[in-house]
Amino acid sequence: MKTSLLILLGTSAVFSAQITLTKASNDPVMNDIVNNNTVNGTVDNSASGANVTFSNGSLTQGAASQVTYPAPTPAEITNYPGSTIKMVDGTTTIFYKASATKLEITGIVNPQVTLNFNQDNGTYIAYPTTYSLTPQSDTVQGVFSSSIASGLVKGTMAFQADAYGTLIVAGKTYNNVLRVKFTQNINLYSPIDITFSNPLGTFTNTAYSYYDASHRYALLSSTSGTLSVPAFGINQSTSTAQALNETFLAVGNVMKKANLAIYPNPAQDFIGFKGDMENYSSAKIYSLDGKLIKTSDVKSGNIQISDLPPASYFIEVSGKNTEATKSTKFIKK
Repeated sequence: MKTSLLILLGTSAVFSAQITLTKASNDPVMNDIVNNNTVNGTVDNSASGANVTFSNGSLTQGAASQVTYPAPTPAEITNYPGSTIKMVDGTTTIFYKASATKLEITGIVNPQVTLNFNQDNGTYIAYPTTYSLTPQSDTVQGVFSSSIASGLVKGTMAFQADAYGTLIVAGKTYNNVLRVKFTQNINLYSPIDITFSNPLGTFTNTAYSYYDASHRYALLSSTSGTLSVPAFGINQSTSTAQALNETFLAVGNVMKKANLAIYPNPAQDFIGFKGDMENYSSAKIYSLDGKLIKTSDVKSGNIQISDLPPASYFIEVSGKNTEATKSTKFIKK
């Protein structure tokens, strides 16, 4: 079962700061597109507690994995009451109800099974969320349906910001990172078992997401879950992980090492290039969360950026005669 259904350097400083997740900074935004990549390798979630180092430098870039946040249709709102936004990740759709203090899951649609928490929405995360030794739990209740069975569901969802520190992922280092652990334990019941006495099966999942103060969406996420329905011979386990594609963009002095540099930095109206440009033909500008903002021809020697909002960006230049693209970070004033 695709686990999207389940959702959802150096050394760390001795007194690393920690961040707080808030609705304004971390709730999904309508019509956002988040460009992720699956990762090759196993995410190491073993570190926990305060001022730790999350060591995942050996992860490498996998296939592109785009996540979108459109509005639910009127029919979907009827089926999943209270839904205000949905997340589409491949063939999985998760419906959310966003309020002033929390983000709840109202339903999950997946090719294997549909879960509808129309009796009791489950809290995915509550705001503000900061480092805590105590998980927060909520109940869920509703119905499920699949190609082989349908019935009732009841269980719990919990989340806990259980660690913070420094994240090393795919050659990048991120400081002041907060990790949130999500767990789901849901029982499946016969449609006539209204007392929830004899579960037909279970759905369990554990997921980890790593956040910093500069990104709305998680830098790195991993999830592992199991669906077991013995009566129907179902026992499926799966795991996956993905990271913002920004984590795989080179930073620092990569351009300078290739005898290519940008100027000025910070910049206000344009980005210019110094050095050997004959092998480069195009440039792409990305936001820090990996979203493609602008594509431009570089033959003129500069790129107009006056239309961009003030922020930090990545610029990536490429050409058919280069062995690899070159990229660096710049600030738009």
